[in-house]
Amino acid sequence: MDKAKVRAIQEWEAPIKVTELRSFLGLVNYYRRFISGYSAKAVPLTELLKKNKPWVWTEHYQKAFEGLKETVIEEPVLELPDFAKTFEVHTDASDFAI
Repeated sequence: MDKAKVRAIQEWEAPIKVTELRSFLGLVNYYRRFISGYSAKAVPLTELLKKNKPWVWTEHYQKAFEGLKETVIEEPVLELPDFAKTFEVHTDASDFAI
């Protein structure tokens, strides 16, 4: 992830309506496969998306929002490999295939 994207996530303001929350979750959802325990971290925020749930942004939701932001931008941040540098690839091989 380039530094501009990391900065954009760091500076993302807390949502004040459902559409803003959906926008944030859409971005974070793109990186979900790289976030351990993503669904548990996102549950408090996805609760606010339920149809009959009134929009009341509390400290509980703010903590979940900030925690999810930190999880996305914490090291190692995903980026394309720099082929000018050396790097190692580790695999877990089985008896059937790699």
